[in-house]
Amino acid sequence: MTQTDAELAGQPAAYWTRIAYEAIISFTRAQQAAAGFTQPQFWLLRHLSENDLLPDGRGRTVDELEQAMSEYLRPEDDLAADAGTLRERGHLTRDGDGRWSITPEGEAARLEMKSHAPAIRARIHEGVDDADYVTTLRVLQKMISNVR
Repeated sequence: MTQTDAELAGQPAAYWTRIAYEAIISFTRAQQAAAGFTQPQFWLLRHLSENDLLPDGRGRTVDELEQAMSEYLRPEDDLAADAGTLRERGHLTRDGDGRWSITPEGEAARLEMKSHAPAIRARIHEGVDDADYVTTLRVLQKMISNVR
């Protein structure tokens, strides 16, 4: 069912942004699961890697990690459980103060997980040229600024 521009112009943005978010997150997480890892596991490794999102080289507690990821964690995400899984795999260690750190094996795993991102992005962006994508993001940014 193709809708006219006039019909689309009357559609609620909040509905479509929610539908898009859920579809993209579900697809991304399914692709990552098929590759043997979860999105929160990837985020943990990223936030504990000096070569990525760890600014000071110090480990972080689960509370600090949750705070750093607060804008994109989902209610079902359990960083403590995922950190435990990564420790079992030899990708993380935890010190006596509860600070998690990445191991060399964890850094290699982070890079392996990262290698899946281009294919996931390509599938999501299939048939959408960069100009349309940029326009969409600029429109969404403007709508956000309008309501803040």
